[in-house]
Amino acid sequence: MGEHQVTAYQDKEQLRFFMKCVLRDLQALEEMLGKGMIESDRSRVGAEQELFLVDPGGRPAPLALPMLAALDDPHFTTELAQFNLEFNLDPFDFRGSCLRDLQLHLEELLGRARAAARQLGGDVVMTGILPTLRKEDLTAEAMTPLPRYFALKEAMGRLRGGDFRLRIKGIDELNVKHDTMMLEACNTSFQIHLQVAAEDFVRLYNVSQLIAGPVMAAAVNSPLLFGKRLWRETRLALFQQSVDTRKADLHQRQFMPRVSFGSDWVRRSVLEIYQEDIARFRALIGSDDYEDPYEAMAAGRAPRLYALRLHTGTVYRWNRACYGISDGKPHLRIENRLLPAGPSVIDEVANAAFWFGLVHGAAAEYGDPAGRFGFDEAKDNLLSAARLGLDAQFAWFGDSRHTATELILDQLLPVARQGLDSCGIDPADSERYLRVVQERVESRRTGACWQLKSFMGMGDHTGPMAKAGALVAATIRNQLDGRPGHEWDLAAGDEEAPVSRRHYEHVESFMTTDLFTVHEDELVDLAANMMDWQHIRHVPVEDDEHRLVGLVTHRALMRFFSRGSAEVRQVSVGEIMEKEPVTVSAGALTLDAFRLMREHKVSCLPVVDGERRLVGIVTDYDFMGVAARLLEQKLQE
Repeated sequence: MGEHQVTAYQDKEQLRFFMKCVLRDLQALEEMLGKGMIESDRSRVGAEQELFLVDPGGRPAPLALPMLAALDDPHFTTELAQFNLEFNLDPFDFRGSCLRDLQLHLEELLGRARAAARQLGGDVVMTGILPTLRKEDLTAEAMTPLPRYFALKEAMGRLRGGDFRLRIKGIDELNVKHDTMMLEACNTSFQIHLQVAAEDFVRLYNVSQLIAGPVMAAAVNSPLLFGKRLWRETRLALFQQSVDTRKADLHQRQFMPRVSFGSDWVRRSVLEIYQEDIARFRALIGSDDYEDPYEAMAAGRAPRLYALRLHTGTVYRWNRACYGISDGKPHLRIENRLLPAGPSVIDEVANAAFWFGLVHGAAAEYGDPAGRFGFDEAKDNLLSAARLGLDAQFAWFGDSRHTATELILDQLLPVARQGLDSCGIDPADSERYLRVVQERVESRRTGACWQLKSFMGMGDHTGPMAKAGALVAATIRNQLDGRPGHEWDLAAGDEEAPVSRRHYEHVESFMTTDLFTVHEDELVDLAANMMDWQHIRHVPVEDDEHRLVGLVTHRALMRFFSRGSAEVRQVSVGEIMEKEPVTVSAGALTLDAFRLMREHKVSCLPVVDGERRLVGIVTDYDFMGVAARLLEQKLQE
């Protein structure tokens, strides 16, 4: 997806031509493999860093294009949303000081990105999912205005044929509908690449699948989305569902999602992966920029295989096969797309070292897992790791089961160290980076654990968006310190007071979303009892589609019951409710909401969306809480 000149084909003739190019590229790759043309005497490692761009309040900021203009560096490129940025690290030979060199290069480019963001009044943050994101941030206007993204959006929407839905359950439950694939922009990752010889590809790729679960368990850093506490690595569920083109009305058929772990071990060659991706998934986008691979080979050049790479670039395996060219020679890489961004630079390089070492070490220790270990067990291990992190339990060889902590500490870290040693990695670097993983696992302080403990430790007196803002502020501060995440102090509710004030600017920052409501046909007594049981003074009235139709207030109930009517228990809510209550949107400015309440002399405002569906409520009590916290902060300053 690195090329800009792409289009969403609608013309059938164009689509057939593009698929012919894809098949010809695949045929050429098969010939190159047969003739031994793939580089096999050199191994390299590389990485791609994705970032969130934020404003002074820790909220997503559309700074990508002005930042790229200021940076003027080919290492940096766009992502789907204007509040994301990516930079690609130079490849390093996998030997000696490559891990240390990778960290230094990562720090250099990250520093340049941060400086450019700060010149524009913003900042950058490495985290799997930005805690301050709202659904309202994921509009079409937030998409980076480049042809390839519009083409992908158009093609995804056409295949999907309806809204995209997220259903994820963790501590909390998220059920969200959205009209575009922009939900994908909630994810950022640290993608790492390992170049392998063609003859080693099958064994090493299968091993990378085998170890995906344990590596994921140690690296989780994405537990929050839209204020909900979900999986330890929510990115996996979020990414799969946000680009899912499958329809829900054919439940008896087995469809593979475009984001997947795969369907089986690879048996013979990398060609199996490309063949399955072509056979299972329609082309989403195409390009007229085509080079005949046989003409390139006849001219002594390595073919780009651009059509093949473009098509398979829209199939998002967690471990992806990649074809590339370095120094004029074609090569194969395994791309690990599982690892989240953050929590720190040294954490990311430590995760990479653990994975690089395990790929080689586990291949020597266990051999090719195909035929010796169940593919579905490896897949289940990954799912468990994403959901539970270090609390997961894994199936392993010999029908044994281990906790994630036991398996990593007792077996896999020593295997990873052996793998790094066998590749000639500087022993001091191996020790340094693997010790970060070891201490993180021993302390059980993953990035996800730090976020969740910080979030829950701030207490109910701090609103969800204020908590999210404090998390982002603390993350940026800690990333500047350079310490690994397991050494961070928990974020506090008063973290960076200016950021917290910023997060009270909108109603959604402190509105109540856990609501007790009634239907207009229900008894008045029910509303009265709700107020008594839950210690509330307002009960919204909604219909079956969750649209607001009225409001029952404590004052209205007092007037009603003071009449002493013998027919009280026969009266419906609809007879006493206020039928047109004053409302506000979640994105409304707090000051505007406060003025509304004063102008209309009301003590609460139901919060509704554009279709008048009830999403929350704010009361005078909420405003008093915000005012008290801000006054306390001001006096402390």
